[in-house]
Amino acid sequence: MKRTLLIARREFAAYAKTVGFWLSLLAFPIFGVLGGVIPILMATSQPVREVVIVEEGPQAAGLAAAVRTALREDAERREKRRREAEAKISEAAGGTAGGQAAKGALSGIDGPSMRIVATPADLAAAAPGEARERMVRRYLGDEVVEDDRLDAVVLLNRADGAPTARVWTRRATDSSVERFVRTALKDEWRRETFQRAGIDASVVSTTEAFQPEITVLSPKSASGGEVSFRDKLPGIIGLASGFLLWSLIITGASILLNSVMEEKSNKILEVLLSSASATEILTGKVLGVALLTITVLLVWGGIGAFGLIFGLPQYAGMIGEVLLQGGLLGYFAAYAVGGYLMYAVLFAAIGAFCETPRDAQTLMGPIMMILVVPLLVMQMAIRTPDAPLVQIMSWIPFFTPFLMSARAPSEPPMIEIVGTMAGMFAFALLMVWIGTE
Repeated sequence: MKRTLLIARREFAAYAKTVGFWLSLLAFPIFGVLGGVIPILMATSQPVREVVIVEEGPQAAGLAAAVRTALREDAERREKRRREAEAKISEAAGGTAGGQAAKGALSGIDGPSMRIVATPADLAAAAPGEARERMVRRYLGDEVVEDDRLDAVVLLNRADGAPTARVWTRRATDSSVERFVRTALKDEWRRETFQRAGIDASVVSTTEAFQPEITVLSPKSASGGEVSFRDKLPGIIGLASGFLLWSLIITGASILLNSVMEEKSNKILEVLLSSASATEILTGKVLGVALLTITVLLVWGGIGAFGLIFGLPQYAGMIGEVLLQGGLLGYFAAYAVGGYLMYAVLFAAIGAFCETPRDAQTLMGPIMMILVVPLLVMQMAIRTPDAPLVQIMSWIPFFTPFLMSARAPSEPPMIEIVGTMAGMFAFALLMVWIGTE
């Protein structure tokens, strides 16, 4: 036992004393925050495109007004969604700083993507055809000063009575104006078609704008009736637990694989075998890397708890309540231990059997493809945890720790919990036996 603990301490210290370990430890939460912030920054930094609308001939009369109406209605819908979302955030966050920050970010996201500006006189006066297109190229290019430069010019017309458009854009890859104009002309054509059929346009607009008020209820909700965010929170936590467990297991097992490969190539493993048995070495290494994994979990958990408590205290209370009820923490701990032991010994065995890193990579390829499967199925496990596919895959030891962590909030039958845990730990013991042979 003493030799096992010495090996575990050596394994832990070999990584814990390096700067790279702590940098990689902090990288995950940093990139997690950036993953949420960058889409917001990308949305808020979107430029408002200055667009000119030109009707080419009397047959196109009314199409420009239809596009302007569509843009105004789109802005009104955005504003309505923004107000509704702000009200929900204020109610949930209780007016905290986190809630105010979320509202500010939301306001930026819901900004308009285009603005219709007045048509330059020379462009409006140009004859349709080659002369007008020459002027369009001029205003979209670098020939004019930046203040007069346009982002897009929309030339509206009709073909066989149906609205058409040619959208000139300054950037060939920018399709936002094209998508908006396509939708606007489609709505206008539908309105005209209904009018020709004798249906009042106001009736059509009212019908399309109708949004039914739907209340979702469930006897398993916290209130016994209407479903709230509190009722959806266990599923979110289960899914997050599955992904977190996946990251922890892969991180720890990969460290163990690299450690065994390095010591084998440097002949250190032979020295260890002269003073300790293979079982003691394997156990010590698995235990040492387990301590590293626990360190990672504590740091990530501490950062997450700090952010919730000081950013969104109301959510922190709900999350704490969900974790403490129903034994979710116990499920997570049990499946984390079994999953880590299973994969750690498997990766250690790969490192012991392989002579070169290239050999290990050829074996790691199929294993990583297997590990992608639970990532794809976990979302289905949240929506329909009792689906036959999810239940069957939960019994496969390679998938058990991730899928059962995701299914735990739905309270699966005890026979499945006991059975899957037994199968997982039995497979882990099999891996231990194989690894020490």
